[in-house]
Amino acid sequence: MEAYLAGLEQRLGAGQPVDQIASVASFFISRIDSNVDSRLEALGSERAAALQGKIAVSNAKLAYAMHKQIFAGERWEKLRAEGAQIQRALWASTSTKNKAYPDTKYVDELIGPHTVNTVPPATLVAFTDHGMAAFTLEADLEAARNAMDDLAALGISMEEVTQELEDQGVKAFADAFTALLDAVEKRRASAV
Repeated sequence: MEAYLAGLEQRLGAGQPVDQIASVASFFISRIDSNVDSRLEALGSERAAALQGKIAVSNAKLAYAMHKQIFAGERWEKLRAEGAQIQRALWASTSTKNKAYPDTKYVDELIGPHTVNTVPPATLVAFTDHGMAAFTLEADLEAARNAMDDLAALGISMEEVTQELEDQGVKAFADAFTALLDAVEKRRASAV
């Protein structure tokens, strides 16, 4: 969010328009629960088990609450007056990996304005069949805060979790890019 706002401000400072720029802030969802759930399971306590399947949505809800604050302040209003578009939260990895969780969990619980959900096809079919279309993203923020506090009290660092997921994601994209370049080079060589 900070990078987006700073970039818009830099463009305006350079006399450039900002009204045709769009941005999203991407958040892994189910991957957070997969990572955190395995850490909670390793702890083996009732307290840890009670948090399984709650952290990804809690994290997203708190990020959205922060988003609403940032895109409502004086700094944002100056940019909006120049035609800037609000940055949207993008919920990625929203298929349910754990079969014990509802198949529409990461859609049902993350619906709100200025968001994008990269709903996988099977999840979309499930949501169309039995999903709940309601503004849920701001529901029970206190429970979300409590879940994150409880996670920290158990010694699980969200900073560590998100860094691990970021590293894995960057590696996956880099590997895919390298494979693409290799395929292009092979085709180029065979065409020559």
